[in-house]
Order: sequence, then structure tokens, then C-alpha cells
Amino acid sequence: MNQYRIKDFNHAYTLVFEYIETFYNTKRIHSHCDFISPNQYEKEYLKSNTYSA
Repeated sequence: MNQYRIKDFNHAYTLVFEYIETFYNTKRIHSHCDFISPNQYEKEYLKSNTYSA
């Protein structure tokens, strides 16, 4: 991110979004997620912490 001169909020938002979508791998397994993908970890977390009314 240091290589860009951020012009405004929308420009910053776009840069962060592009970084997350291109560099952060949400499908590859991660050791801090009990060796499952971040997407699967989040799904399981939400499922286990959903309260039934």
C-alpha cells in the first residue's frame, strides 16, 4: 500500500478491496484456522455461534 498516493476514501477502499481479493488467499488452508480455509472456518464459526430463537 505504501507505493500508492491515496487520493480519497473511495480510492483507499478500492486499493484495500483489491489487496484482499488478489493477495489474501481465502481458500488455502491456514494453520491458525485449524488447517481449514478461512472461508470454511468462518462458516463453521457462524454455524456454531448462531442462537436459535
